[in-house]
Amino acid sequence: MKPHNNAAWALMIPAGVVMIFVAVLPMLAVLNYSFHDIFSLDKVLWVGTDWYKLIVTAPRFWASLGRSALFSTLAISIQLPLGIATALMLRKMQPVWATVMLMCLSIPLVVPTNMIAGLWLALLRPEGLGGQILSALHLYLDYKFTAVHTWALILLVDTWHWLGLVVVLAYAGLSSIQPAYYQAAAVDSASRWAVFRWIELPQISGALWIVMLLRLVDSFMIYTEVMTINAGGPNDATTFLSLELGEEIKAYSYGTAAARAMVDFVFVLTLVWVFVKLREVGKQAAGDIP
Repeated sequence: MKPHNNAAWALMIPAGVVMIFVAVLPMLAVLNYSFHDIFSLDKVLWVGTDWYKLIVTAPRFWASLGRSALFSTLAISIQLPLGIATALMLRKMQPVWATVMLMCLSIPLVVPTNMIAGLWLALLRPEGLGGQILSALHLYLDYKFTAVHTWALILLVDTWHWLGLVVVLAYAGLSSIQPAYYQAAAVDSASRWAVFRWIELPQISGALWIVMLLRLVDSFMIYTEVMTINAGGPNDATTFLSLELGEEIKAYSYGTAAARAMVDFVFVLTLVWVFVKLREVGKQAAGDIP
């Protein structure tokens, strides 16, 4: 029996070293700060787990957690079906035009995050194109004082930003399906839903799981767009976990901020773990793995 050659693992050493300096060491520093009350670099007071107890027993933390969970659920529920539907529509177009559309949908992905909300707010001003369209339709957007409008605008901005990612990955999965599958479905007179359920969806499921995981983590970290649009208002209606962490940092409460960052990290890490386990269970149920 030929012995295994593990020399390829040596190629992981540079990446491992980089991860130690950009992820592991900063996280250990944050963990250390979370057990202290930091007045200045030379005035550090040990407080143990007091910050953690203060955070997890505060009703505001659980309210922010609920809003973050709701936002992530709504964002994924909107962007995933819309992205799949758009990819299916592009598959019916000529390859040249489909490529052009994919390029257009990918443009928001390269727009700096700190510019996205500003672009939309400028567009929706009364003198802007969006504001004029709303006026012509006799619609009024009060995102400063109406919570529903604020939520709708944030979801719109986030969907505009990330829809291209869903479309590109879904389109790539659909493009890899062999024409023989569609021909067999046509011979069997399969319905459009049957073709999607048994041919297209299994082919793009791997990409969709990746998209869901990325969007789950990213939606929990959303900060710049929410802060720019309404700074968590009105009346804390859009105060998410990330905004509470930002408030602690701006107040120079580094001990509390470090503890809050660790709580958020553990929560997101737990969600990722559950997500991966559900993915494994789904693959086992489908018979993809033993």
